[in-house]
Amino acid sequence: MRNICNFFCAAISAASIFIFVSCSKTKSSSLAEDQLFTLKYGSFDNELTLFSLNKVGEINTNIAMRDGFFYIANSESKKIIETNSYGSVLNLFYNKDTNPTPDFADKENAAVLGASTQKATEYPFNEIGAIAVDSRKYLYVTDTLPSERQQQDEANSLHLSQIVLIFDEDGGFVNYLGQNGRGGDPFPAIKALYTNAMNELIVVCYTTGGLDTFWFSSAGDLRYTIHLTPSNIPNPYEESENEIFVTLDNVVPDYNTRKLHIKADYYKSSIDSASKVLAGVDYDATILHTFDIQSLQYTSALNISPYTQVLSDSLAKVEYNEPYNFLGITASGWLFFMAADDLGYTVQMVQEDGQKILKRHFDVDRSKILYYSFNLSETGIISALFAKKDEAIVNWWRTDQQIDAIGKN
Repeated sequence: MRNICNFFCAAISAASIFIFVSCSKTKSSSLAEDQLFTLKYGSFDNELTLFSLNKVGEINTNIAMRDGFFYIANSESKKIIETNSYGSVLNLFYNKDTNPTPDFADKENAAVLGASTQKATEYPFNEIGAIAVDSRKYLYVTDTLPSERQQQDEANSLHLSQIVLIFDEDGGFVNYLGQNGRGGDPFPAIKALYTNAMNELIVVCYTTGGLDTFWFSSAGDLRYTIHLTPSNIPNPYEESENEIFVTLDNVVPDYNTRKLHIKADYYKSSIDSASKVLAGVDYDATILHTFDIQSLQYTSALNISPYTQVLSDSLAKVEYNEPYNFLGITASGWLFFMAADDLGYTVQMVQEDGQKILKRHFDVDRSKILYYSFNLSETGIISALFAKKDEAIVNWWRTDQQIDAIGKN
């Protein structure tokens, strides 16, 4: 295990940073969604529990997709549903205290019902969070420990409360990971889980000052720990007279290499020319920094074009820029960014070298959506779970076909 702390001064030099500016034109068009299946609200194996008058707090249900199979982690009912693209339940991971035992959990009964291909795994989930699936169909699940097993990191002012559960391709429980590896100390609050081409697990956590990344081998051994804060990522504004504010928005691992893609949003102060006092803080730029965790070097920095929001009325039209959300990166090296707009969502797809940019619009009536969760697959398919008043809908957009067409041309 290598612990990478305070690497900025030792690892960064001006020569290691390269800004790639796209020379190609941005192409934009709409892309139709494919509605795959719906899920009713309820407690049965093929239903979700999202809204409860007895539960206070935000909805915490997440979707992941791998090889056409969907995994929906429904924290409110303490279960995970694995389905095919038609919505048929293939596997159910459930807490028996909050869910009825499905008929197919009994193998003899399942055979009578003709559901012998369905599986059920009982596990005492507490509070499910982010999930991920690797190419072996190993399922990784964030769960919160009971209060008596949680810890306090006084030195870093962190509450350590979460672990990552591992289930194998047959649904059997393998082990759990903490920040030190198998059976280790709990993580701070987990933001996201990722897997890569080597079936390694990457855990991104919130900290008081930024984001920590824990990188595990396919066997569950801790390989790297990377501490990121706004103060130890490259600053392209060192010569600026304005005060610069940095937001460390997201960290996503590369799919094929041991690199991190770090999205930073930069805001610049503005000074009133008459009074010479601070007039405000305006968004200025988004830069995606790439950090090689083996060489301890930043290898590139890519300017990401902002999303332009347009506000208009009968008298005037005002345009202003805002940063996209960083959705992830595909195995073929396309970076995905997303922004909500009045008619749905705008997706900006950027090649890793910045040479090609595609923009696609997803027409979605967001006024009817009460909750949503997005997932980007390694092939470039965007999946979504949209919770509406009476049911939840699972859609996907075949953006993989768009980037494949670019590759062939």
